[in-house]
Amino acid sequence: MTAPRSYAETRRKIDPNRGALLADGTPNDNDRVEIGPTPLAFAEWQAAGLTAPNLDAMRHFRWNRLVQALVAQEIGGLLMFDPLNIRYATDTTNMQLWNSHNPFRACLICADGHMVMWEYKNSPFLVTFNPLVRELRSGASFFYNVCGDATAQDARAFAAQVTEVMAAHAGSNRRLAVDKIMVHGLRALERAGFEVLEGEVITERSRAIKGPDDILAMRCAHHACEAAITEMEDFARREVPKGGISEDDIWAELHKGNIRRGGEWIETRLLASGPRSNPWFQECGPRIVQNNEIVAFDTDLIGAYGICIDISRTWWIGDRRPPQSMIDAMHHARDHIDTNMAMLRPGVSIRELTHGGHLLAPEYQAQKYSCKMHGVGLCDEWPFVPYPDAWVDGAFEVALEPGMVLCVEALVSPEGGDFSIKLEDQVLITETGHENLTRYPFDPALMGKG
Repeated sequence: MTAPRSYAETRRKIDPNRGALLADGTPNDNDRVEIGPTPLAFAEWQAAGLTAPNLDAMRHFRWNRLVQALVAQEIGGLLMFDPLNIRYATDTTNMQLWNSHNPFRACLICADGHMVMWEYKNSPFLVTFNPLVRELRSGASFFYNVCGDATAQDARAFAAQVTEVMAAHAGSNRRLAVDKIMVHGLRALERAGFEVLEGEVITERSRAIKGPDDILAMRCAHHACEAAITEMEDFARREVPKGGISEDDIWAELHKGNIRRGGEWIETRLLASGPRSNPWFQECGPRIVQNNEIVAFDTDLIGAYGICIDISRTWWIGDRRPPQSMIDAMHHARDHIDTNMAMLRPGVSIRELTHGGHLLAPEYQAQKYSCKMHGVGLCDEWPFVPYPDAWVDGAFEVALEPGMVLCVEALVSPEGGDFSIKLEDQVLITETGHENLTRYPFDPALMGKG
């Protein structure tokens, strides 16, 4: 595993115009293939005193995590189709959302460290910037849209390629972990003699521990996300009182701010206003937001470096004081995340987090959130911390470790009510406790201070 770098090495100044490399170690080439943060993002990070990650070191750390997991479990190889697992292993992208429902890419990493990428045959250049990918192939598509009634045949051809690679780099070890695969592909691998194992336990547990440069990347992505939220809030507070502004208009500001800084996409549409905020999980739409109403949102944002920033805030938009019921609910939500966050430290178990901490009032139980906390990295990740009534013995018998990042959730939503309070902070588990990475303020009006 790559040794941690010194403080001096990690405190490089961000200057996109300095030398042949950008601050993250990537080429300072205006025409390069590799995607990444924009000059706006680099400038904002520099002004904030942030340090960019070294992407070469980050990629080696992730590669090591996966290889070490395979060696420890005596598994010959890990075959990945999930585009976010491929991103973790290779730090490469290709039409990520399209790929999520049309699996045309695959990555195989063997226990000896050899890594093969199956890429769309017309775009191999999207992978070649990463020297950790030692072999580039094509032919991982065996979904019906492009293969039709030859799907089984194409899957057999792909399995033959996997057999060839595994024979060269795993020898007689036929234990192959796979994350997500089409049915014909699974059958073809099994007929080829592989013992197909569940791969998500490897990818999720590997991804759960962030390395030093993962954390630097997350800090930068978090800053960019909060800058975009600021622009969204400024827009909402300026334009809603004038009338004619929809939920979609407000939500579009977050998308714009994310893309302008080199972010990638937003996974959900969780912004709602006024009575549409209850029940929660209504998607934002054309409703015109009224003055003196609530606006609540959950970012679910895939930002710079593909890092997920998953935070939530609720705002009161207007010139009157919010109803006392909203202020009380806001304080209850703050108590929920503050009390539960205080429990976070290395060694505390998911069982303890589930059954301990803050108890929501009875009127908020029916519509509470789906979990107390969840892991986060390239998306919402393992581990998952359920509420006590959703606990399943044996499902989450693990303890927190340094380098994990969890999102601490609060949904205070009165059953049959006309509003919800949604709050969420993103928290790093440190060697001695935790650090809240989220700096975005809570709305003073809903805290009763406006």
